[in-house]
Amino acid sequence: MRLPYGAVVSIDGARLLDRLAELAQIGAIEGTQGCSRLAFSDADREGRDLVVTWMRDLGLTVTVDTVGNVVASTGGDGATGAVMTGSHIDTVGTGGRYDGNLGVLAGLEVIEATLAAGIELQRPLAVAFFSNEEGSRYPPDMMGSLAYVGGMSVESVLKVEGADGTIVGEELERIGYRGSAPCPGAIPHAYVELHIEQGPVLDRAGLQIGVVEGVQGISWTELVLTGQSNHAGTTPMALRRDPMAVAAEVAVAARDIALELGGSQVATVGSLTLHPNLVNVVPANATMTIDLRNTDEKTLQLAENQLRIRTAELAEVEGVDVTSRALARFEPVEFDGRVVNQIEQLATKSGLSMRRMPSGAGHDAQMLSRICPTAMIFVPSVDGVSHNPAEHTEEQDLIAGAQLLADTLLALTEVTW
Repeated sequence: MRLPYGAVVSIDGARLLDRLAELAQIGAIEGTQGCSRLAFSDADREGRDLVVTWMRDLGLTVTVDTVGNVVASTGGDGATGAVMTGSHIDTVGTGGRYDGNLGVLAGLEVIEATLAAGIELQRPLAVAFFSNEEGSRYPPDMMGSLAYVGGMSVESVLKVEGADGTIVGEELERIGYRGSAPCPGAIPHAYVELHIEQGPVLDRAGLQIGVVEGVQGISWTELVLTGQSNHAGTTPMALRRDPMAVAAEVAVAARDIALELGGSQVATVGSLTLHPNLVNVVPANATMTIDLRNTDEKTLQLAENQLRIRTAELAEVEGVDVTSRALARFEPVEFDGRVVNQIEQLATKSGLSMRRMPSGAGHDAQMLSRICPTAMIFVPSVDGVSHNPAEHTEEQDLIAGAQLLADTLLALTEVTW
């Protein structure tokens, strides 16, 4: 049966929910609905094995590339010219069951429903899960999709050392997912990613769908502040070189800069470690991370520059040395207007309440946008909670988002750019 333009298939919502629940049992955090599957860990391997089994059970062409990205397609040529969807199945250390996983398993459900309907497609469908999207164990985040589009060399990826001292290439070998497919990968016809919002906007507004127009730029920096370790009781305040004092002031400065710039500017100090980290010792050094994000590149650069100047001033006053290291830097991304409009039109046709919006979080879609027309669909996160075992999206919203994904992907198989 040939697909008439604009026609859809009906997904099986119960099957999607069952798969989400089954995948969440791998790395499950006891007493919660959450799970922990850090990239290239044993739990990640188990999750990969399960999803790949589901892919192969459908008779899909499955490839694993040299950085562990997995792509399953209805066509014999893999993702080449396919309408692709996907996301990631790795999680943060204390993650929820929907972040990333929804996009992958909804994509699998769209393909299964399409195959069951016996529809003949003009273009193949493909679903992917990309390696190390979270970046929790190895920097940078979105590593796999960045390599897939040629933004990071395979050699560089395989040499990355994690927070636990392990090496990406060695861990990929250990878990059996250092594949042989080429990376950079095949170029799709289009890419659409379904994801939970991970913020409060849709939930507070009582809306079902976010039509995502783009992704904020991201700047991650690590600062190492080095002072003088000394006795906490005998060292006068005026004679101290205290890196923790500077770290505290830098954290406040980052917040103040974000508030002063306003708009979409945000700033977060998410990690701070001290050495020797003893109650009665002035620290020798402090290591901290600063996460700056904005939808506007010029404003993001302004925030970076202001924080750089302020950090240097604060360190000089305290007599502390500063070294910095860029962990990740991605410019803001504007998604393809044609795909965004397609999603909006189909959501309207289905009677779904929605709004256009940017993404505050980084996603694999922002990398795929470098090589093909791309956009995203958001569904609400209850109370805006994510990267947390309490992360939750109502079942009807999960199903509505997956059905809109199906409608969009099938429509795009009939579109010629």
